[in-house]
Amino acid sequence: MEKDKNESKTIVKVAFIIIMVLCISGYVSSPLALVGGFLFSYFLGHPFLTLNSKAVNWLLKIAVVGLGFGMNLKETLAAGKDGFLLTVFSIIATLVVGYLVGKLLKMNRKTSHLISSGTAICGGSAIAAVSPVINASEKDISISLGVIFLLNSIALIVFPPLGHLLGLSQHQFGLWCAIAIHDTSSVVGAAYAFGDEALKVATTVKLARALWIIPLALLSVYLFKGKGKSVKIPYFIFLFVLAIILNSYLPIPETITTSITGISKSLLVLTLFLIGAGLSLDKIKSAGWKPMILGFTLWVFISVSALLAIFSL
Repeated sequence: MEKDKNESKTIVKVAFIIIMVLCISGYVSSPLALVGGFLFSYFLGHPFLTLNSKAVNWLLKIAVVGLGFGMNLKETLAAGKDGFLLTVFSIIATLVVGYLVGKLLKMNRKTSHLISSGTAICGGSAIAAVSPVINASEKDISISLGVIFLLNSIALIVFPPLGHLLGLSQHQFGLWCAIAIHDTSSVVGAAYAFGDEALKVATTVKLARALWIIPLALLSVYLFKGKGKSVKIPYFIFLFVLAIILNSYLPIPETITTSITGISKSLLVLTLFLIGAGLSLDKIKSAGWKPMILGFTLWVFISVSALLAIFSL
C-alpha cells in the first residue's frame, strides 16, 4: 500500500515536471498555462507546493528583467509617458471608489483597503507591501489575495479576445491591460498573447505603475497610524530599466538579445502555470460575497474607465 502511494506521488511529480518543460518549450499559451496549472493542482495536487511561492517570485522577476533586453529606451519612455496620466487617475479613482463601496457594504476597513490597493496598483505585490504597515491580519490578507487572484486569472483569459473584439491596436491593448489587470504576471501574460508591441507597452507601463507601491504604502501608514513599519520597494524594476539601457546603448548582438527575450517569454509562461497550480479554491471560498462584490466592482470600474480614456487619446 505504501509502495503504491509512493509510486503515485512519483508519477504526479514526473507529470508536473513534464508540463513545466512543455511550458518552457513554447507549446503552451499563457491562458492555457494558468488554467492547466489550476486544473492539475485541483485534480492531482501540487507536488512542490512549499517551493511554489518562492519559484513564482523569482521566475517573474527574471522574466521581466529579461524582457528589458527586447526594448528601446526612447520607445519605452514614449509608452511610459502615454500611461502616466492614466496611471495617476486610475490609482486615485480606484482607491476612492474602493473606500466608498467598502463603506457601503460595511466591510472590514483593512480588507477593503487591501483589495482596493491590489486593484489600484499591482495585485498581490501591493497587498504584500501594504498589509504589514496597516497591521492586517492573516484573514484580511488571505481574503484580499483570494479575490485578486481569482479576478486576475479571469482577466488573463478574457482580455486578449476582448481586445480583438473591440478592435484595439497593439499600443492601446498594452495600455489597457497594464491599467486594468492586477498582477504584473497576468498583465505581461495577456499582452504576450496579444502581440509583441502590446507586450512592450504593457510591461513598461505596469512596472512604472508598480513604483506607486511606495507612496501608497506611506499613505497607508498615515491612514492607519502604522508607525515604525518598513516599506518594501520592488528593486527588480531598476534592473529592468538597466536592461533597457544596456540594450539601447551597447552593441549587443541581436542573436543574444533575441535569445534572452525568448527565454524570458518562456519563463513567463512557466510562471503562469505555477501561479495557476498555487491558486487554491479555499482562498477563493474564504473571501465571501462582500469582498468579491468590491473586487469585481473595482475591476469593472477600472477596466471600463481606462478603456474610455484610451479611446479618447
